[in-house]
Amino acid sequence: ETVAASQTGQALGATGAVGDRIERLIITSNTAATATVSLLDGATSIPILVGAATTPLGVFTVHLGLYSVSGAWSITTGAGATVVAVGNFT
Repeated sequence: ETVAASQTGQALGATGAVGDRIERLIITSNTAATATVSLLDGATSIPILVGAATTPLGVFTVHLGLYSVSGAWSITTGAGATVVAVGNFT
């Protein structure tokens, strides 16, 4: 599932649910200072990429292999990053 830049809490899947599996995130960082990505499991936020002047630009793959325990997986992105989330989302 794709997540555009500047999204807040975009759910992965049609509705998302406890037990959904997220395999990996493919992140494209194109503006260092605003290339932020957070993964949320229900209400628990997990910072994945924190934008800073020293954040490298390019494409990164983050392997996760996690199951949701609190609710739907969702992604928040800054203006300088996009994400492709790979997994099994309901």
